[in-house]
Amino acid sequence: MRIREENCNMVLLAVVTSISVAIAGGASLLGVGDSKPVRFADQTAGRVEQAPAPDKRIINVSEQPPVRVIGAPFVPNTNPRER
Repeated sequence: MRIREENCNMVLLAVVTSISVAIAGGASLLGVGDSKPVRFADQTAGRVEQAPAPDKRIINVSEQPPVRVIGAPFVPNTNPRER
């Protein structure tokens, strides 16, 4: 039994999908991954929950340094006929 040429891509997609689902299912059954809950900083009260380990700090997004962009800023071309 041969696979027709027009169905070849769909069969390949089905095979790759089924293999990916099998790998993901096996990984979830084995319990691989981080099972610790995510902790967030409490911005409203001004306090931070105790970090699980002293070497892991909680970093707020507002404390990140600004990023310097090098080069010309991107301006999308909304009218392709005009350059």
